[in-house]
Amino acid sequence: MCGIIGVCALNRNVTPIISLGLRRLEYRGYDSVGIAIVSGDGLIIRKAKGDVDSFLSKFKVEELSGLTGLGHTRWATHGPPSDVNAHPHTDCSGRIAIVHNGVIRNYNTIKRVLELRGHRIASETDTELIAHLIEDEMPFSSSFFEAFVRAISRLEGSYAIAVINVEEPNRIYFARMKSPLIIGLGEGFNIVSSDIPALLDYTRRVIVLEDGELGWVTATEVKLFKLTELGLIRVEDDDLSTRVRFIEWSVEEASKQGFPHFMLKEIFEQPYSIKSTYEGNVEDPALRMAASMLWSSRNIIVTGAGTSYHAGLVFSYYLSRIARRLSYNIIASEHKLIEDSVGKGDVVIAISQSGETFDTLEAVRAFKARGARVIGVTNVVGSALSRESDVVVYMRAGPEIGVAATKTYTSQIMSLSLLTLFAALEGGVLDRSEVEDKLVKLSRAHEITAKAIEESLKHVPENPLVGSKSIYMLGRGLGSLIAREAALKVKEIAYIHAESYPAGESKHGPIALVEKGFPVYFVATSDSPEIAGNVMEMRARGAHVTIVKTSNWRLDVEPGDSVEIVEIPLEDSEILLEPYPLIPYFQVLAYRASVARGYNPDKPRNLAKTVTVE
Repeated sequence: MCGIIGVCALNRNVTPIISLGLRRLEYRGYDSVGIAIVSGDGLIIRKAKGDVDSFLSKFKVEELSGLTGLGHTRWATHGPPSDVNAHPHTDCSGRIAIVHNGVIRNYNTIKRVLELRGHRIASETDTELIAHLIEDEMPFSSSFFEAFVRAISRLEGSYAIAVINVEEPNRIYFARMKSPLIIGLGEGFNIVSSDIPALLDYTRRVIVLEDGELGWVTATEVKLFKLTELGLIRVEDDDLSTRVRFIEWSVEEASKQGFPHFMLKEIFEQPYSIKSTYEGNVEDPALRMAASMLWSSRNIIVTGAGTSYHAGLVFSYYLSRIARRLSYNIIASEHKLIEDSVGKGDVVIAISQSGETFDTLEAVRAFKARGARVIGVTNVVGSALSRESDVVVYMRAGPEIGVAATKTYTSQIMSLSLLTLFAALEGGVLDRSEVEDKLVKLSRAHEITAKAIEESLKHVPENPLVGSKSIYMLGRGLGSLIAREAALKVKEIAYIHAESYPAGESKHGPIALVEKGFPVYFVATSDSPEIAGNVMEMRARGAHVTIVKTSNWRLDVEPGDSVEIVEIPLEDSEILLEPYPLIPYFQVLAYRASVARGYNPDKPRNLAKTVTVE
């Protein structure tokens, strides 16, 4: 959601580093921007509602100078977007500055106590209260760090925090609980950040912080502690050095490379990410371990949020059809609906691109507390999900900057398809030769996707969905699951109401909304040729129908004035392959509709790349 960048340097001005870091963090979604620099005159704070470039230009930020500073992009939780609510926030004295991602649950209690003690609260945010809490603890503490620890121990909820103090101008204090935070290690500087792209221009050596960890960085050192029920435990330097990871992504991989938007670049990257996912997992022992765990489980629960949940639906379909195992899908934020029925012997498949999705992590923790084991499917090594899982399947899709997931959806499906096949092999549902035959077909998925993207660009108009305020995305079987993701893409970035439901439900209510010219898209898959009847129902009521199907089977529908058929090349009769030619059409449709309507598909309103708040 929000973005954090903090820098301590020995002998270089940190404002250019922070400015570039803020630009790199724009993809996370935000409504306001701010910066705090420690100078000889105290704290320099600039902040405002709006975008990064306007902010940097308005306040001539790169003309500011200092060796220590913080930057922040805010996505509003407590209090609407405004100059006052933008981060950084300060205490009453104006000598402490803080930036924060997350939500403090006991906000109201803390605020009442602070106001009774005479603190002047300027904003509507929960973040400002943390600065005042530190100030409030100072008279009872022997050091600023002790006051910081005492303040953090009073917080309930989720947080990634970075704090600077004019009395210690060469340090940044930090703390993490349920919101991502990493440390970037440089030569003569160190960086605290909420995400990897913010520091890739300067270092690829990182330490991923864990829940309950806090400490400080200077330009040359990192001190790390764990806050536990027994007190504060120091992480020894030797243990810390073993946690240093090298990020393989390059700056170029996390940049647009000549494309007008990250989303379009990442649509085109899908053949490479799919191939990387296949080759990185097909012989990975972790996948076989996960398959064994899956097959021996009592119950299988699949959970995720947004696109990851949609990938999980496809996975459950494959598990049932290919591995003959029944699974239960639950949207992560609704895990309480089933958590009391989950227990020892059950396995949870938790899917999260970032590995930091708050709702998914909360579901994982609830299920684990009841004895379930967890298989995590994520794109980020060292993420919270990877640490909390018993077995981890890494997608290996590379960085995805666009808020609307594209390549990670297809990489999730590839990871989960491989898991399905090895689970079927583990259980004897498929023999080795049958699995190998399907693996050979899956190994060509990247080629199929490349052709599908090319074909989609031919068939999707430059200005699609003109005048549309509402559309249907329908399918049956596998097609109904892909249609859910298709509808989400259109809603996310084109801001058009797109409703998805199984086509067979048309007669049970939704068809009442269909009138002349109403756009209806069908995702037609080979497992459900009966969808032809649903097409006829919509055509009879004047709908404008677009059918998107693969070329490997015949649908008994003829094109006409109100029915268009888009056929994507696919030679193999293999249900595991059908998402790869079909979903690119709808990704391109959503992208072009967004651009034609004057929107930025990389920065959809009210959305963020990684949802790290409740």
